[in-house]
Amino acid sequence: MISIDSYGWVERFTNGPKAAAYNRIIDSVKPEELVTSVVVLYEVYRKVKKARGEETALEAVAALSQTRVVVVDQTLSLEAADYSLEHGLHMSDALVYATARQTSSELYTSDGDLQGLASVTLI
Repeated sequence: MISIDSYGWVERFTNGPKAAAYNRIIDSVKPEELVTSVVVLYEVYRKVKKARGEETALEAVAALSQTRVVVVDQTLSLEAADYSLEHGLHMSDALVYATARQTSSELYTSDGDLQGLASVTLI
């Protein structure tokens, strides 16, 4: 199982400078092997809509909906809070990281705030 942070999906859907690297990773697995935090859905929709418009943003959400979307529940919230305190993460980063850890997924990101954490690969 792998997880792609919002950064990677936004790169993919806006054809950003790191899109090719993220496309290789995403395309290397089946959609059901991709874990997506519900927080990523929010961030991708917002950023893609701003950059490319609503139609492209909805297409992005449709693609993400084919992955294993993990909702935020009480357990995940508390785990994220602990990661936030331990590593100084912002709420959204902590929730995405906690989702990856809870599902034993490798998290791919270009977010320097997550650099050096267990099971995180920086692109």
